[in-house]
Amino acid sequence: MNPARLQLATIVSIPFEENTYIAHFEGQSECVVIDPGLEPAKILAYLEEHELVPQAILCTHGHSDHIAGNAELKSRWPNCLLVIGHGDAEMLTDPTKNLSAAFGIPIISPPADLKLKEGDSYQVAGFDFEVLEIPGHSPGHIVFIWRGGPTPVVFGGDVLFHRGIGRTDFPGGSFEQLQHGIHHKLFTLPEETIVYSGHGQPTTVGEEKRENPFVGASAGSWDF
Repeated sequence: MNPARLQLATIVSIPFEENTYIAHFEGQSECVVIDPGLEPAKILAYLEEHELVPQAILCTHGHSDHIAGNAELKSRWPNCLLVIGHGDAEMLTDPTKNLSAAFGIPIISPPADLKLKEGDSYQVAGFDFEVLEIPGHSPGHIVFIWRGGPTPVVFGGDVLFHRGIGRTDFPGGSFEQLQHGIHHKLFTLPEETIVYSGHGQPTTVGEEKRENPFVGASAGSWDF
């Protein structure tokens, strides 16, 4: 498959400025939706406008701002598989664990159709994703790596941001786990690897190795 044909859209949902990604290949209606956020109407409108049919909903983790659109997508496309890491699967249907109860608006997602773990490979809509577990922001956080283009691409959720990292003060969080996962699983990827994060602008592995103030060389925590 010609890697130049990858098409990627970003839908930003308020109030947390969460990024939902819609990925597909030019000329194909099959797509994946990654981390459907709190404004699912925007996501559905984009899919319908571009005549796209999601084959899978990929959830990097179970926090409410990344799963809030699951129910509406599953209602519209019931055969679309809901996919998440095995360690966060229980958060989908538990408003306390997915943190929505604390905001007074309990969110209950449909349960997972497929639970992934470290080292799994998942093929859908023309993609071949490698799955890595990087806990620390949530206990069962996973990232999806696609190596089919000119540079690897990471859909990283709330692990690594442009000049930032995911919060580690939520239940089940751990800075040490998050730092270890970033160093040993993301920073070992080619420096040109693009990281599409759950919030904010895209970045690259090389840039964050050098400049990230929490886990990069500028923090004194990454030795080249």
